[in-house]
Amino acid sequence: MAVLQFVVYDILGEASLLIGLMAMVGLLIQRKPAEKVIAGTIKTIVGFLIFGIGSSAAQGALNGFQSLFVTAFGLEGVTPISEAITAQAQTLFPMVIALIMVGGFVCNLVIAKLTKFKYIFLTGGHSLFLSALLAILLKALGLSDVAAILIGSVIHGFAAALYPAIAQKSMNAVTGTDEIAIGHYCTLAYAFSGWLGSKVGDPEDSTEKIKLPGWLSMFKDYIVSVSLSIGVIYYIAAAVAGREAVEAISGGTHWLIFPLMQTLTFTGGLYVIITGVRLFLGEIVPAFVGISEKFIPGAKPALDCPVVFPYAPTATVLGFISAYAAGLICMFIMAALHTVVMIPVAIPFFFIGATAGVFGNARGGWKGCVLGAFVTGVLISVGPAIIYPIMQSVGLNGTSFPETDFNLIGIFFNFIGKALGKW
Repeated sequence: MAVLQFVVYDILGEASLLIGLMAMVGLLIQRKPAEKVIAGTIKTIVGFLIFGIGSSAAQGALNGFQSLFVTAFGLEGVTPISEAITAQAQTLFPMVIALIMVGGFVCNLVIAKLTKFKYIFLTGGHSLFLSALLAILLKALGLSDVAAILIGSVIHGFAAALYPAIAQKSMNAVTGTDEIAIGHYCTLAYAFSGWLGSKVGDPEDSTEKIKLPGWLSMFKDYIVSVSLSIGVIYYIAAAVAGREAVEAISGGTHWLIFPLMQTLTFTGGLYVIITGVRLFLGEIVPAFVGISEKFIPGAKPALDCPVVFPYAPTATVLGFISAYAAGLICMFIMAALHTVVMIPVAIPFFFIGATAGVFGNARGGWKGCVLGAFVTGVLISVGPAIIYPIMQSVGLNGTSFPETDFNLIGIFFNFIGKALGKW
C-alpha cells in the first residue's frame, strides 16, 4: 500500500516529476550525453514548476475575487470545482481512485501503442480528477471496488487517448504544428469553440492583430491589458461588497488597495505561466521524439491547458471575460427558475474560458474567441448541474465537476443510474 501510494501520489500525482521523467527517458533513448540528459530533465521540471508557481499565484488572486463576488451578491449554491469534489471523493474511495489512476495510465499507453490514437495524457491533476469522477459514478451504481477499478481503468485509458484527438485539428491551428495535444478534460468545449470560430469568423482577424486607436494602443501590451480588464471586474465586486466586507476578506488590507494588489498578482501569475510553458516545452517536445521513435511511433504528449496561452495572450483575457459573463447569466437564470444554482467559480472559468478563447481565435479570430468562450461558459455552468444528483447520491454535496468531458461521461452514467433506479 505504501509503495502504491508513493507511485500514485508522489510520482504520477506530481505532474512536474512525471513530465521530467518522460523527458529523461526520451533523452536517454536518443543516447544524448549525460550532461544534456541532466540539463534537459532539470529544465523540463523547473519550467513546469515555474508554470505551476504562476498558476498558484493566479489561482490565489482568483480565490480573493470569488470571496468578494459571493459576498457582494449574496448568492449561495453549488460551486463546481474539481479540486473540491476530488478531495471529498478521496475520503470515501481512496484506494479505488488510486488504482483507477494507475490502471488508466497503463491503459492509455497500451491504447496509444495499438491504435491510431497516439496521445499520452500527461496532466496529472486531471488524471486524478477523472479517476475521482469514475470512482464516484461506478460506486454510485453499486459496483464492488474490484469492478469499479477494472471498468474505471479502461474508461480512463480510452478517455486519455481519445479526448485529445477530438480537439487536435483546432490545437494544430493554435500551435501551427502537430507536435503536442491538449491534455485538459474540456476538449469537447475547445473543439466546439474552434469549430464555431471557423463558422463565424476569420483567423486573420486574430485578437493579437487588433489595432486600437490612440491611447487605447496600450492595451496591446499584454500586462497592461490584463491588469486593466481584470482590475475593472475586481473593483466592481469590491464596490458592491462594500468597505467592511472587503477588509474582512483581505485581513485588514485597505479596501481600495486589496483589489489592486490582487489584480497585479493575477497579472504577474499569468506572465510567470507563459514563461514556464516556454521553458518546459522547449525541452519536452524534442525529448518526446525519442519515446515516440522507440516505443510508440507518432506519440504526442497531451499537456495542460496553459500551454496554449503564449500563442494568443489577448485571447486568454477575452476568453475568460466572455466565459465568465456566460456563467453569470446562467447563474441568475438558474436562480430565477429555482433550480440548483451553479456559482461561476473564477478559477475553472479562467483556465477553461481562456483556453476556449484561444481555440476559437485560432480558427475564427476575435469573433470565434468571444463566441466560443461564451458557449463554453454556458456548457460548464449547465453540465455540472446535470450530474449534481449523482454527486449527492454518494453524499458529496455543494460541489461538482465543471469539465465538459467529465459531464459527458456523467450524463451517460446518469441515464444508466436513472434506468436502474439508483438516483
